[in-house]
Amino acid sequence: MRVSMRRLDRSRSIVATRSGTMTEQSVPPTGALPAGVQAPDFTLSATPDQTLSLSEMRGHPVILAFYPADWSPVCGDEMSLLNAVLPEFHRLGAQLVGISADGVWCHAAFAAERKLHFPLLADFEPKGEVARRYGVYRVQDGVADRALFVIDAEGVIRWSYVSPLGINPGADGILEALEKLSVRTEGAVS
Repeated sequence: MRVSMRRLDRSRSIVATRSGTMTEQSVPPTGALPAGVQAPDFTLSATPDQTLSLSEMRGHPVILAFYPADWSPVCGDEMSLLNAVLPEFHRLGAQLVGISADGVWCHAAFAAERKLHFPLLADFEPKGEVARRYGVYRVQDGVADRALFVIDAEGVIRWSYVSPLGINPGADGILEALEKLSVRTEGAVS
């Protein structure tokens, strides 16, 4: 079982196992949808009686934060960090949603414990369907990759990133992508 992973280049990684031995492995290329592609629409449950669709959020940039599982240490840290940066996302006009294959009740407990102020959507039934459409579902593990997408107001992916599962990708890439969108929008208005 993997404990940590450090990237060497795009095709190789060093993997530390529980026993402490180090091995080099090939890293499969990501199948994540790239920038410039229309983001697939979806409707997912946010609560037991409420759904949210990507199309409902059109008109504003949207950040999709796919993550493997509620309650895992890295996922908890990542969602808490995104929550802390949420005011900056809002200042740049963006909406944030987290997506994993966990169910709505699990999301509700996790969000309450972490005091999250953005929706967590359940890609639960059929399991991982939206993550598959975005090219970030790990079939062998039954979870989503740790993947980030910035989608513009017209529904086009403008930035995407897939992080190794054990690494919190932070928010810098998201902020840079949103700032570029902001500059592009301001330039179009002038």
